[in-house]
Amino acid sequence: MEVPSSEELLQFLSSCLSQIKWRLKSNSKRRLEIDVLALCTGMRPVVMIDYGGKMPELQNRLLSLLELIREGLPVFKDLKVMVIEDMIYLINVRSLPKFVSSSLDSEPELFFIDLEQDPPKMVTQSKESNLGMQLRSIQKLFSSTFPLDDSNTDTTTVLDEANSSQTSLCIDLSCCLQDTKVTIPTLNGWLLDYPVVYLFGTDHIEEAIYNLSTKSLRLFKVLVCRNGTTEKDSHLEELTSAI
Repeated sequence: MEVPSSEELLQFLSSCLSQIKWRLKSNSKRRLEIDVLALCTGMRPVVMIDYGGKMPELQNRLLSLLELIREGLPVFKDLKVMVIEDMIYLINVRSLPKFVSSSLDSEPELFFIDLEQDPPKMVTQSKESNLGMQLRSIQKLFSSTFPLDDSNTDTTTVLDEANSSQTSLCIDLSCCLQDTKVTIPTLNGWLLDYPVVYLFGTDHIEEAIYNLSTKSLRLFKVLVCRNGTTEKDSHLEELTSAI
């Protein structure tokens, strides 16, 4: 079967958005288009959806959208929704296991900014701090949930219970942060493949905020340009950004 072009994918996505009557602002719609293309092309295994509404309405809209696009085009069949506490993500269940496996193999090695120190200090995951070990355990939970080998379906009991009532299109991994001091920003830094991850525990949030607010920060962006566009329509678009 011929793989649809990016323009065909976006036209179909726009049609499905209209069918479910999800009226996104132009900036939010463009972000969704870029995120979906990044997932389908394997550029990113996970994207965070922090636009288009609030939970739980946002989750319901994403699930409705996935039901339509997965039925319409095979290229969307690997996309699912993932929820962690009040954060929601779109994931590619085919590329995410490879990403998690490479993380456990420390390829590449994660670099952290320890925000519990003033001034913040660069550290590596090889320095097995308590937080680093807890993040490692979360990565192992992801590995058991998204195994490289599809025949390996072992998951923790708590995860089975959490997902027992979930639709097959939605995976709730809120349990991954239970009994840890790992914060959402630290988890997102790894999960969204940022070059540097903010490291601080739930008992040091105030110190982390202070240490960030009193330092000069730079915003780094990854910009991409889609192939196949005319020179007139060609322009750089933001794939991801980090501070």
